[in-house]
Amino acid sequence: ERLPQGAYVINVARGPHLVEEDLLEMIDSGHLSGASLDVFRKEPLPEEHPFWQHDKIKVTPHIASVTNPATVVPQILENYGRMKQGKKLKNVVDREKEY
Repeated sequence: ERLPQGAYVINVARGPHLVEEDLLEMIDSGHLSGASLDVFRKEPLPEEHPFWQHDKIKVTPHIASVTNPATVVPQILENYGRMKQGKKLKNVVDREKEY
């Protein structure tokens, strides 16, 4: 409701700050013009979720950022070295936290 009439929501951030039901209500009421969403409360987004069929919502495949080789290659090389030395890797996905 605090966004101006006709605003368009772009969400690439994880977390519960986006209330999906409220977003749908604001779009359907005409307050918001639409949304582009890359992350969701539940991932993968269930097939029956209304976002898939909504004509004012664009769903992207969790690719909000482009990988920059100049920054990612050093990270990969560092982790490779850590692995070879038996050290703990950096930036490991925590499957229990789901990120």
